[in-house]
Amino acid sequence: MARQLTLKLRRPASFARAEFILSETNREALAALDAWPGWHAGCLALVGPEGSGKTHLAHEWADRAKALILDASCKDLSEAEGRPVLMEDAHKADPEALFHLINMAGSGGGLLLTSRSHPRSWPADLPDLRSRLNALPVAQLGQPDDVVLEGVLRKFFRERNIRPTEDVYPYLMRRIERSVRMAREIVARLDEASVAEERDITRSLARQILEFDAQGPDLFE
Repeated sequence: MARQLTLKLRRPASFARAEFILSETNREALAALDAWPGWHAGCLALVGPEGSGKTHLAHEWADRAKALILDASCKDLSEAEGRPVLMEDAHKADPEALFHLINMAGSGGGLLLTSRSHPRSWPADLPDLRSRLNALPVAQLGQPDDVVLEGVLRKFFRERNIRPTEDVYPYLMRRIERSVRMAREIVARLDEASVAEERDITRSLARQILEFDAQGPDLFE
């Protein structure tokens, strides 16, 4: 019962700068974001693989810049005039809307676009949009390194109010796929197993879970 109450008190995800894990894979991208409002033509594309920290950094910037957050499907830009704007998954945006956003960025206080892919690969039937996408300044986030992977494991355990034994971290880091998605899933898996078996999260439990997954259907497919 005590364990179940702890789960109900799970901490919400935070986009605060203090929660972001700085490493060599994201240092240059962070510096590019911090160069706002001095971005060239008011624009910046933040690009990186799933789980690399795009949403975290983008929302931290949006909070700092008091930016309007637009969905990629948005075509009504009336609220964006004269304001900083964030649009995630910008490769899915309506081409005309994206074209106008880029044109407004210089006088609006800034435009931050996020995507897993480089702007040069985004669809653009409009020749003028293509030229603007090709010219966008890009901040690139890399795959998680050891610093980021350990940091996010600790963060996901902390959000669940769980304190595993310290030897769990190096054990997991040597054995799981190097991605934030996998770190999140293995923490959830360990949490579920510890509740079901009424056990603390230790290296022994981590080994049991990973060996079980290796023998059965792949949990993370």
